[in-house]
Amino acid sequence: MISKTNEGLEIRKFVVGPLCTNCYLAWERRSRKGVLIDPGAYDPEITGYIRGKGIEPVYIINTHGHADHISGNAAFGFPVLIHELDEPCLRDPGKNLSFFINGDVRPVRAERLLKDGDIVDLGEIGLEVIHTPGHTPGSISVKCGDILFSGDALFFEGIGRTDIPGGDHEVLIKSIKDRLMVLPDSVRVFPGHGPETTIGHERLY
Repeated sequence: MISKTNEGLEIRKFVVGPLCTNCYLAWERRSRKGVLIDPGAYDPEITGYIRGKGIEPVYIINTHGHADHISGNAAFGFPVLIHELDEPCLRDPGKNLSFFINGDVRPVRAERLLKDGDIVDLGEIGLEVIHTPGHTPGSISVKCGDILFSGDALFFEGIGRTDIPGGDHEVLIKSIKDRLMVLPDSVRVFPGHGPETTIGHERLY
């Protein structure tokens, strides 16, 4: 079931790793079931927050397979979900670009391979997978009501890099125009780096 509202969804942002990646903890208020989106590094503050709030993380969702978004997967240890086209990044340093952050990514196996239109159940809330390639072939955004986690596709007054292996500028612009700019202006965008924005703001700027 795709959620038409994000009522009951709580969100907490943590900035982690050398590239200041936004890692989001999102959970359903009633069931306390949660997801950790883009753990770019392990941070004990996140573990402490989870325990303190009584949250039960059921999945990690990687919006794409770059090291600054997946390096914390193994340490947190929750089942990993990633788009099928970026799944090789979980094991291949040449694809996850871990040399960019001078680090190693401990390989993990994906619990589930995602594709466009999939729904990730979180208690009574459904998170919709929107395939937004261009930054990487398997980049996704995740939508719940008027909340959008955009990964490195769309930033505050900017877009993701396409000058790295797997990037394609034309494909990314098409993803943004065809998949994200069709959403209402009121949709709040939580990007992979930098401040929150809205679809309406990005439509203008």
